[in-house]
Amino acid sequence: MSHDEGMRIRREVLGDPHVDRATARTTDFTADFQELITRYAWGEIWARPLLDRRTRSCITLTALVAGGHLEELAMHVRAALRNGLDPEEIKEVLLQTAIYCGVPAANSAFAVAQRVLIEEGRVDAPDDVGT
Repeated sequence: MSHDEGMRIRREVLGDPHVDRATARTTDFTADFQELITRYAWGEIWARPLLDRRTRSCITLTALVAGGHLEELAMHVRAALRNGLDPEEIKEVLLQTAIYCGVPAANSAFAVAQRVLIEEGRVDAPDDVGT
């Protein structure tokens, strides 16, 4: 796959604002890494035809919870919404991770996902306690 195809898929999944921020922060030190993820993660793996993007998002969310990669998790919760998952489906993925990745990991993931879903206007913010 080409870098251009990888960039197209990366933009479709993560959104232009995120990709623009990531590419704007590219330095001589990080340029090779940006090329690697654009060409291989996005241009090869995410471009493979057998799994759809919804399924790839479910797998990615699970892997990020398992690895404790919460900043990447926030980005991929947004991507999951863009790929057609709704908040209830994201919740189901996170419930599944509680069993296979551990309750503490899922607890942290729920906090990240809730913050993102509130920011995206997809769920309501909790009422303030004690008001």
